Amino acid sequence: MKEMNTQEEIFEKKWSIHPYYRRELAMAYSPDLLPESAVRRLTLWIQCNKQLAEELRQHGYRPRQQVFTSIQVEVLFRYLGKP
Repeated sequence: MKEMNTQEEIFEKKWSIHPYYRRELAMAYSPDLLPESAVRRLTLWIQCNKQLAEELRQHGYRPRQQVFTSIQVEVLFRYLGKP
């Protein structure tokens, strides 16, 4: 039981809510792709999910920004799950 808690703690630490580079999150969601393709995929996911895109915009998101703020990361995790 303790081992399971430790694995959960490691997972939570790895994907805690703080600013992330767009490329870093994109690669986490699509590790099988090249970085540029992973970024395009993440951008497409955001564009295709109108609710996600609108909520991100409400928190200052701009399509070409390179770093997601903590609030934007929380929104992404809520809609897409943690990588």
